[in-house]
Parts: sequence; structure tokens; C-alpha cells
Amino acid sequence: MYQALYRKYRPQTFDDVVGQQSVTETLKGQLLSGRLSHAYLFTGTRGTGKTSCAKILAKAVNCLQPVNGNPCNCCSVCRAIDAGACTDVQEIDAASNNGVDNVRALRDDAVYTPAEAKKRVYIIDEVHMLSMAAFNALLKTIEEPPEHLLFILATTELHKVPATILSRCQRFSFRRLLPADIAARIRYVAGQEQIPIEDDAVELLSHLADGALRDGMSLLDQCASACADVVTTGHIYKCLGLAGQQKTAQLLEYVARRDARGALRLFSQLYAEGKDLAAMMDELTALARDLLIVKAAPQSGLGMLSGVSESSRIVQLQEQFTASELLRIVTVLQQTVAGFSKSANRRIDSELCLIQLCMPELQWDAKAFHARLSRLEEQLRSGVLPVMPAAAAPTAPAAPAEPVPEVPAAQEPPPPETEEGDDSFWPELVQRMREELKPPVSGFFTTDPNAALRAKLRGDTLVLVAADSFVKGMVDKPHVLQMLRTKAAAVLGRNVAVKLVLKGQEVRTREQSMEDLISFGREHEDIFTIHP
Repeated sequence: MYQALYRKYRPQTFDDVVGQQSVTETLKGQLLSGRLSHAYLFTGTRGTGKTSCAKILAKAVNCLQPVNGNPCNCCSVCRAIDAGACTDVQEIDAASNNGVDNVRALRDDAVYTPAEAKKRVYIIDEVHMLSMAAFNALLKTIEEPPEHLLFILATTELHKVPATILSRCQRFSFRRLLPADIAARIRYVAGQEQIPIEDDAVELLSHLADGALRDGMSLLDQCASACADVVTTGHIYKCLGLAGQQKTAQLLEYVARRDARGALRLFSQLYAEGKDLAAMMDELTALARDLLIVKAAPQSGLGMLSGVSESSRIVQLQEQFTASELLRIVTVLQQTVAGFSKSANRRIDSELCLIQLCMPELQWDAKAFHARLSRLEEQLRSGVLPVMPAAAAPTAPAAPAEPVPEVPAAQEPPPPETEEGDDSFWPELVQRMREELKPPVSGFFTTDPNAALRAKLRGDTLVLVAADSFVKGMVDKPHVLQMLRTKAAAVLGRNVAVKLVLKGQEVRTREQSMEDLISFGREHEDIFTIHP
């Protein structure tokens, strides 16, 4: 009968336990010195070796021929414990035996001396699932147990264990395993089972395990059984229903470019290929989280990546986002995944999520608005604000064509009119304004020829021409205009007035204004004619 890899290669001695040297060395020292406690509490996340160490400790205290604190695994007691035939070592699942009656039966049975081993050992897994009445019934036995009794409690949720129990146990914390430790164990097991696997696939499995060695073994078992050839990263993505590094990064690139069409097209392709939507959203969340970590901590953040994408790709991709945008992306993705359990159609939820990410202007909540504002500030810091195209004015009906007068051969058409005004003072004025102002207003004052704010000096009036109403609204503030008058007077050596206008509404010369007035009078002569 086939046995799962995580069961087949479960550690049998303390030296076989991966990544928990601080715990195993302490337990071995206590066994060698004979200073054992009567109750132990093993705490940590799933798949880190709590139950395995509990079974090894139960064998080690009863082993007839221990070796440097490790059980020999050869004597009759060790073999009986491994086979589950030793009545003196009992493993109890508190999730299904959490009532006070179960604990009372355990307490009544604990008074009897062991039949074949040195100590009676009770391993209570997921001890936090016990009811409060059950904890109270267990309390006195744990506090003053018989000499032949040993309790080993294991839990993944330490905060649910009462303080009265915690104070009566020696606590050992099992940490998450490093990806390197998991990868080394996967290579060893793959070699023993003759499973051909690429190095990139091993690294991917070690990161997908998320610190749990048992999960890494289960993933290897699943992918190896579904692959008849060498296990590659492509096989893993296909077997587990994942989108993959390239596709996930491409989705976020569409989000960075605000390309909802491209994001939806790629999502539809992945959905048609049978990718799991929850796994796809989790990958996007992990990648956005990595980008945010690198954005916040450029140097040390590279050591905290989840492994869903290459570090070089992450460094390149994070430059396309601001920290506020990434924080909003992670929040929206988490809310979408959290709602999958109550959703009637996960595809619609995922598509709406991508649309929200690509089109933040559809939302008016604080995070969406702050994300848009942060991107604008980032653009302003560069000194150039992208000018939005102005709305097209309604087209008036075409007037009847008039005959064009002929131009004499010797006469050339007049040259096109040029914009009057001096701007040689502008670089110095920009420098002085940027020293006083703060972003985002300071970003409008730049010498770039394509800037959204330009200036001309006409007589004693400084005319500022704004590209659109947004720029005009940002600059048209009393303290900004007063600062402009003060700085311009210092640069020009005389007082000037400041006038802010939109592009296309610049101040015209007196001659041009008079010509417009005369032309208007000729066109509407009947209005100004006095009839008798």
C-alpha cells in the first residue's frame, strides 16, 4: 500500500528534525541529564514538527537503549510506539475529544502505572480545542501528576490556551522553516524516491510550502504523481492550477498601465486554461505584497520576498507603482478573496476586482483617492505634469465659402503672428519659487518647454498660462500668487502684477483688441444704428 511521502519520511530521531535545532538540542540535553519536566507545550504553525518531536520524545523517555538522547528505534518499546501498539503512549486529538468527560476518563486512567514502558505519555494534539471545563478538569493532573506520567501538549493557537495551563508547562516554540531547509529536504526525498525534478521546481515548491515542511512534501507528492517526466515549474503551475510568475507579473503590469482591456483579456485566457481563481488572486496578492515590501525597504526587503517572482523582476516592476497604490491593490485583492466564500460567481468578483485596480477613478473612497493623488505627486516630483487633452468644442455649422482675393505676384503673404512677451527671467524665478514651495505645487514651476505652466512678461504684468483648469486651480491660491509677486519683483527689480489664465485665453495687445472691436461693430452695424 502506497504511503504518503510526509508519513514515510517523518523524522524518527531528534537529529532528523529539520530546522528546529534549538528545540531538539534542549530536549536531548534534558534526556541526557535526566532533568525531564512532567509537562511540555509545543507551539508553532502547521507542519513544523510539533507532533513528530512529541512522538520522538515519547520514544526517547521509554527507549531501552537510547543513543545520545535519541531513541534507538530498534528495541521492543520503540517498535511498539511506532506501530501504535503501546498502550502506555496515547495520542489524543483534542479537536474530537474536547469534552470534560473525555478529560475525566484520561485523568482516571492516568493513575495506573505503565504496563510495558517506563512512563505513561499522553500526547494531546490541538490542545486549544478543549473546552474551558475540560481545561479545568485537566489542570490539577498537570500541576501534580504521578511520577510515571508525562504530558506533551501541541497547539497552533497559543493564545487560546489558558494561562493556568501555560504556567505549568515548559513551552517550546517551533519556528517556520526557511525555504533553504525545505528545499534541501525536498531534494533528499526526491533522490530517495528517484523523482527527477529541476532545481527551479524545488525552489518553487519550497516557497509554496510557506514554512511548513509537511506542505512541501505533500506538494512534491502531488506534482510527482501527476508528471510522468521531469518535474518542472511549468508542471507545478499546471498541476496546482497556478498562473505562474510571468502571467502574474504581466497582470500587474496591465494594472500599472491602467489597461483594463489587456488585464481582462489575460484573465479570460487563464480562466479558460482552468486556473484556480482563488490561487490566482493569492498570487497577485503575494506579488503586490513583495512590491510593497521592496518599495518600503529597498535593501533588506529583497530577503523577505515570497518567491512568486524573480527579485530582478520585482525591482523593475515596483518602480511603476507608488506605495499608496500597492497598499490599495493588496487591500482590494484581500477583500475579493475574503468574499469568495460567500460569492455566487467568483469569476465576476475577480473581473470586478481587476477593473477596480485598473480604473481607480471608478471609486471615491479614501484609499482610491489617495492612490491617485500619490501617483500625481510622483509625476510632479519629476518636474513635468502630463497634460490631459482638452475636451473638443462643439463644431459650428460651416459658413458659406467666400471668394479668396488674389494676391499680387510681387506681394508675399504676411508672416504668422508670434507670441509677444519676455521669458528670460523665468529660470531664476522658478528656482526661487521651488525653494519656498512644497509638492505638489512646486512641481508646476519648471523650465521644461512642455511644462503645464508657462510664463510671459508683458509690460508690468506677469502672465502665467496654465495648460488646463486643474493646473490653474492648484496655482491660483493667495499665498502662491503673493509669493510670485514678491519673487518676481526681486528678480526684475520692479513691482509687477500677476495674472493667471488658461491656455488659449492669453492677454491680447491693445491693437488686437481694437481691431476685434471694430470688426464686431461692422458685423452688427444694425444694432448700433439709430433709426428715426
